[in-house]
Amino acid sequence: MSFNKKFPVLLVALLIGISGCISYSFTGTSIPSDVRTIYIPFFPDRSQSGLGDLSDRLNRALINRFVNQSRLSLNNDQDESDAFVEGAIQTYVNRPFSIGGDEQANLNEIQITVRATFQYTSDDEPLWTKNFTGSATYDVLENPVDGEIAAAETALQQISNNMFNDAVSSW
Repeated sequence: MSFNKKFPVLLVALLIGISGCISYSFTGTSIPSDVRTIYIPFFPDRSQSGLGDLSDRLNRALINRFVNQSRLSLNNDQDESDAFVEGAIQTYVNRPFSIGGDEQANLNEIQITVRATFQYTSDDEPLWTKNFTGSATYDVLENPVDGEIAAAETALQQISNNMFNDAVSSW
């Protein structure tokens, strides 16, 4: 085989080999090296949603996103942590989304808004304080109770993902 025929094969092999050495991940590589721990308290539920475990569900979603999917470890003391995220569940809306032929709702939409702050413990000012909104629909005719809970869970997952992404983009 001549050099002209070997060169493209060698180039492709080299590129494949190099690409295996380069990795990019939003789950930890953008976090500054001095940020190792995060404090995530329960967010009070001020929404009067009627779902008693929204705060627990949001807390689990945030821990999963910030701790289980990055190199950060959870700290139970805000003063001892490198960063913290805190806030409150502000609103919970359950409204008709799609109306059927009999003028009854086929789908309802859950929309949840959380006001949150992300801050380094060593800083006097937060990196951000803002509202995050998540939403999802569910079929009210099939299983309305489980559907509402599943839609609320989806909305909270969206919120926790957006909070994590905004924190990471600030790093």
